[in-house]
Amino acid sequence: MKLFEAREGIEHIIKRIETDDEELNAFLFSLGCYSGETITVIAKRKSGCVVSIKDGRYSIDRQLAEAIIIEE
Repeated sequence: MKLFEAREGIEHIIKRIETDDEELNAFLFSLGCYSGETITVIAKRKSGCVVSIKDGRYSIDRQLAEAIIIEE
């Protein structure tokens, strides 16, 4: 399931990152967003969502949210 489809307030485990863009992959890794890490959707917006990764909260756009695949 893609992160953008996840329910708000539920902790999920990242399964993989689906992108061929190395810059995008490196950016997500710098946020702590990688396989096996937990992620929580705090709020959804049309253009993206607010997520919690480790101790930080980040606003990511829809393209990033669609690239993050989580376990169901």
